[in-house]
Amino acid sequence: MPIKNINPRKVGFFRFKQLGQDCLLTNDAGDYVYLKPSSFDRLLEGKLDKGCREYNILKEKGFICDNANVDRIIEKYRLKNAFLGRGTSLHIIVVTLRCDHICVYCHASAQNIKSINLDMEIDTAKQVVNRIFESPGPDIVIEFQGGEPLLNFDTVKFIIEYAQEKNKMINKKLLISLVTNLSTMNNERLKYLCKKKISLCTSIDGPEALHNKNRKVLFQLNSYKNTIRWFKTIQREYFGKVIYRPNALATITRYSFSYPEEIVNEYVKLGLEGIHLRQLNPFGLAKKAWQRIGYSAQEFIDFYKKAFDYILELNLKGKIFYERTARIFLMKILTDEDPGYFDLRSPCGAGIGQLAYNYNGDVYTCDEGRMMSRMQDESFKLGNVKQNSYHDFINTDTVKAVCTASVLDILPGCAVCVYKPYCGVCPIYNYVQNGNIFTQMPNNERCRVNMAILDYLFEKLKDKKIGKIFRKWIDVSRGPMTV
Repeated sequence: MPIKNINPRKVGFFRFKQLGQDCLLTNDAGDYVYLKPSSFDRLLEGKLDKGCREYNILKEKGFICDNANVDRIIEKYRLKNAFLGRGTSLHIIVVTLRCDHICVYCHASAQNIKSINLDMEIDTAKQVVNRIFESPGPDIVIEFQGGEPLLNFDTVKFIIEYAQEKNKMINKKLLISLVTNLSTMNNERLKYLCKKKISLCTSIDGPEALHNKNRKVLFQLNSYKNTIRWFKTIQREYFGKVIYRPNALATITRYSFSYPEEIVNEYVKLGLEGIHLRQLNPFGLAKKAWQRIGYSAQEFIDFYKKAFDYILELNLKGKIFYERTARIFLMKILTDEDPGYFDLRSPCGAGIGQLAYNYNGDVYTCDEGRMMSRMQDESFKLGNVKQNSYHDFINTDTVKAVCTASVLDILPGCAVCVYKPYCGVCPIYNYVQNGNIFTQMPNNERCRVNMAILDYLFEKLKDKKIGKIFRKWIDVSRGPMTV
């Protein structure tokens, strides 16, 4: 008796593209499958035999639906999108706009170190914390940004202590993080931050010459040597005392392109678990200096692949070390959870995932929205902590517009893209590049980068040995996906 063909009405919705010799299919639950063109044709024609290998794989992963697997598909979709009901979790506080560095790509357009009128005052800081704890979410991450936060350390200390004391009654899961260039770190401050279990992150752009070219200091200080010295001290002092290890970020400029392996080696030497090869954003000073330090999507991808292939070499030799953008994508591809990285989700994290609080109490959709204020554009301002509540911020037309502009299902190109389940857009990036928070994604440089990285990862996933490495990356201790 012949095996019956698949019922076309049982085939679930999916997106697809040709990838190498195969067809890649994905669905909204985040599952994927590779099919040979002949099998893909039979699927579309309703001629795929029940019980064949391809049929069983498609059924297991939710591409073919019946009563046996529909509940699992629904639950996986719910887990992937659970962030929608959690409330704002990330709260970025700018305690000062002052900075002693003049980094060539400064997104925040930091100001003169002597301009103390650009420091957050204590009464403003108190209202910031009050607004933060109005969020209904069970998780609260407070992240100090700048400027250089250590230049207004009294306010940093007040916020830490007030938030931790307030949380004793509210009992949310509270994490406090500080992003610093370490130039004004000292033993007293480090001891305090360690005691309060504050997560620390700094910038290390690569070997000494490259780091110092990107990250210049106003006074006579070797930024690289100072950063490495303090980072090693922090690693030693923090060992076993805080939840997350100290971390670092690498911002990639045109100057970085000659050093893919050397940049990776800096992070390996420091004993870090991975590196985030961050694409340059056209905000602040970076936009003004773009002709000198910027690059096209293809130039970045060429660099990224060189660094990534070197990272894979290290892993194949036994050193587990990941690239963070890839790891975020892989968590979305290979697990049922969302890693909480706001630039790569739909809708994005603006407002509903994060809020940014400027030194004067002004509140913005996100840190990128705040950066626009440094460019004399207040389009993404939501109000002020002294006049408005958290409820006021979230219910503004601005938050609604930004959220709508980042729902991939309604964006041209994104809605039909095979990578829609794993990707996201930044409306503020689109606004800077095109003057519109809604944009045609195929013409977008960030879209090209994300698509190229995902193409690359899905090609690599076909190799079982590399697939095992990718799964080990996911199992590495997970720190906050905030910066």
